[in-house]
Amino acid sequence: MRITGYRTMTTIQEWGRPVGDVNGVFADGVVPVPLVMVDTDEGITGVGLGPHVEIETVFSAIEGEDPRGVTALYDRMLRRTFKAGHAGAVFGTIGALDTALWDIKAQVAGEPLWRLLGGRDREVPAYASGLDIGLTDDELVSAYQVYAQHGLRAAKIKGGLDIERDRHRLTLVRDVLAKAGRGARPSLMLDVNEAWTRKQAVRHVCELERTLDLTWIEEPVRRWDAEGLAVVGRGIRASVATGENLTGLEQFRPLLAAGAVDIVQTAVVWGVSHFLRVSALAHAHELPVSPIGATPVALLHAATSVPNHLASELQDLHPPFGLSLDLHVEDGAFVLGDSPGIGITVDEQAINAITRLPDARAAGSPNIRPEDAGRRLLAATGGSSSTRSRG
Repeated sequence: MRITGYRTMTTIQEWGRPVGDVNGVFADGVVPVPLVMVDTDEGITGVGLGPHVEIETVFSAIEGEDPRGVTALYDRMLRRTFKAGHAGAVFGTIGALDTALWDIKAQVAGEPLWRLLGGRDREVPAYASGLDIGLTDDELVSAYQVYAQHGLRAAKIKGGLDIERDRHRLTLVRDVLAKAGRGARPSLMLDVNEAWTRKQAVRHVCELERTLDLTWIEEPVRRWDAEGLAVVGRGIRASVATGENLTGLEQFRPLLAAGAVDIVQTAVVWGVSHFLRVSALAHAHELPVSPIGATPVALLHAATSVPNHLASELQDLHPPFGLSLDLHVEDGAFVLGDSPGIGITVDEQAINAITRLPDARAAGSPNIRPEDAGRRLLAATGGSSSTRSRG
């Protein structure tokens, strides 16, 4: 079996409501979802979600190779980007191709990836994550009521602009989940997407912890600030979660050496091999891992095979347009199916018929860091329950 080519396309995730974080909001709730399809000479195609940056250069490392040698091919892709570096979106391209190769390998074996990787249980614990900073109070409650109906008893909200606003919103979500769980105490997390300085982080979280029990605070300061993350961790009760934007083991090493992270995260777009290696590194430090991403299906398979998986992020309950996933959500967990591979079916005709794609780089996008991030003297939003402003 040989790799013969690739195809790229971009579909969309349609949330039906505003989605975003402290950095910005997609007001119409339409988010681009790039994907890669890798073809073989035996008619088996693998699917990976992730960017296409420098894909011709990266693909040249695996073209004509046997896709079943995925671990070695992953390292070939890393070496192919040696001079320019593999950080950022290029690492996402490597991850998308890597995921597609794992998909092919499992299809050839006639097994779902979770079984091929040595997983025992197809159920993967989940937590709700609504990308909800642009919602009114009523919309927030409605969104998490839907998650609660699927058995979710843990939730992560977006915040970081206003202590009292965050307290209010966390309390609303806590009450929704507690009611659904008949009084059982839910787990609450706050994600601020690198918006704070060290002092801001400690002050903000300590104020929240006067009345709330936070499981973790996510990305309180910049992703590479090992000393700062450690300072935050020592100053609060909650765990510090980070890692979704780190690309490569070498970026995790300083954080782990500094005791700067309690919950080790990896993003689905960085691929299966990256997740497995980071999980092993975290396990050596007695730390749990938690996958991040809107469509985390590949890492859900991988999560079944590692000993230190904690919970995986569940964002939208519906798959991206034109994709079918062999999984469902039940009793607070993703339940993986038996389809060989990772269980993604692509309707190429439907995706190719999309006439307009959103611009992830447009002004106000969550992908653009605000000019005043980390330098706010005053709360950026008021206490009105109808606030939609991103600040």
